Amino acid sequence: MSKTSRLGIRTKHHTILLAITCALLLLFVVFVPGDDRTYLWSMATGYVSIILLAVTLLIGPINIYAKKHNPLSSDLRRDAGIWCGLVGLAHIVIGIQVHMGNIWLYFFKAIEGEDRFVFRQDIFGSANYVGLFAGLILLALLVLSNDVSLEWLKAKRWKNLQRLNYMLFLLIIIHGILYQIIEKRSATIVLLFVIIMLIPLVGQSTGFFITKESSKKR
Repeated sequence: MSKTSRLGIRTKHHTILLAITCALLLLFVVFVPGDDRTYLWSMATGYVSIILLAVTLLIGPINIYAKKHNPLSSDLRRDAGIWCGLVGLAHIVIGIQVHMGNIWLYFFKAIEGEDRFVFRQDIFGSANYVGLFAGLILLALLVLSNDVSLEWLKAKRWKNLQRLNYMLFLLIIIHGILYQIIEKRSATIVLLFVIIMLIPLVGQSTGFFITKESSKKR
């Protein structure tokens, strides 16, 4: 494929992903209950980034199910990952403004009567530590989502680093579950979270078993 042709395809990807991302963000802001705009945008960016991550995890299994070639680096998967990273980082920036007035209070707790802070050991702190690790992985994957990184790291090393996507997904599940508990979210929001998490889990499991069965027949 020529560079011009590939650029055109990726431009279409980003145009479609931009439209879908904006539409989903607006849907969440409009339909999620609440009056706090910061909270609503935090929820919107959080859930939309999860949906985009789910898309990146479903492309491989769909190719396997359709008996299509799974390339080392799929432009569609990479482009969806870029939007996942951008929206996810926006979630971090917005999210740290929802509960506390000071970013450090998400991770440290003031000792009453003393002029010092300690690491949080409560569920709120745990949720934020997990979110921080997820954010660092998300940033790393975003930085690696380009041809320059692929050429510099070489295929095997680059692919191994891309597998941090699975760890990111696990951390997001934990982070999401903890915040469902902390904020006592409605049954509808909890159900939506469960569905979004289950779809890529089922997809990945299906892809794994199809690949395993295919290898046995060879």
